[in-house]
Amino acid sequence: MHHYSQLKAMLAITKASLRGQFRSPSAVLFSFAFPFIFILVFGFIGKNAGVPVYKIALAKNCDTTNALYDSIKKSSNIKIMHFSSDQELRENLVKGKLAGVLTISKNSIPLPAYRYTLSTTSASNDKWPQLLPVISSIVNAISNQQYVNRPSYAVADFDAARDVEQIREYKTIDFVLPGQLGFSLLSAGVFGVAFMFFNLRNTLVLKRFFATPISRTYIILGEGLARVLFQMLTAVVIIVVGRLLFGFTLIHGLITLLEMLVLSFIGLVVFMGLGFIVSGFATSDSSIPPFANLLTLPQFLLGGTFFSVDAFPNWLQPISKALPLTHLNTAMRAVAFEGLNLWDVKIEIGILILWGIVIYAVAVKVFKWE
Repeated sequence: MHHYSQLKAMLAITKASLRGQFRSPSAVLFSFAFPFIFILVFGFIGKNAGVPVYKIALAKNCDTTNALYDSIKKSSNIKIMHFSSDQELRENLVKGKLAGVLTISKNSIPLPAYRYTLSTTSASNDKWPQLLPVISSIVNAISNQQYVNRPSYAVADFDAARDVEQIREYKTIDFVLPGQLGFSLLSAGVFGVAFMFFNLRNTLVLKRFFATPISRTYIILGEGLARVLFQMLTAVVIIVVGRLLFGFTLIHGLITLLEMLVLSFIGLVVFMGLGFIVSGFATSDSSIPPFANLLTLPQFLLGGTFFSVDAFPNWLQPISKALPLTHLNTAMRAVAFEGLNLWDVKIEIGILILWGIVIYAVAVKVFKWE
């Protein structure tokens, strides 16, 4: 008697489903076209895209007994960071996480009373050019308030050739591309899986599968594998295009690419669980988008896709930092630009896995076969 191969049946389902995805305009549109368009737009915007909140550190010899420091401390555009060691400060500076290290000192002449300088690196070329005018406007506000028709309260002592250490440049694409890749994985995982399994139920394809010897586990594995292969191919295309067209930073080359694909795989598996949940709750085609948007839109807006989570109001940041897409985006950027390995981002991976456990526990309860 001929032995029925569950593995061969699963691979046949995978092949058929993968072929169907390549032929589906919506699958190609959401997985590749939309993220690619955003990457093109932000890639061409380039260095003109600034961030609304600038993180700085204070030098050890920074004078903090003056109006300039007090005003900077109160500013909603500047956030003063504190580090436990010089090494930690240096790491954040080199990785482009800080706009620079600020020094305020008393001037050697009576007026202006103070001078300030910013020590920074070219990794923060997207930050310090916008920060200096912000500090300048603060100085002007103090001067107009306290010294009408008198010289400025403080003067900038900044020379880019002297104060900007030339290291790896942090480009807009280095922030945008991981966010768009995360958006692609989230959209494909939720919308793709939800519509796929709902249509398989609705068209009675699943019922026909049940008439064959293949087990339900292998049906899900087959369809899931097709989705994973399609999205991994999409991820490779997005990363390579970003690298070739806009110089997206892959600090360790092929190794970094492979590590980003591992992160993409973990994120996709988690997001597919959300798709199974939506599929279980959906009662019709038209009910899928509202459910799916309820799970994807908050993450898309608050998950650090376009803007750093630090740019959000303080009350909103804990919510943003709890979302799985935020941790995926954070891990992607750390691996691509900062050169961290997967073990270095183990906390983000661990949180994603915890999300996955919770999501699939819910999915098992609500998923419907018929």
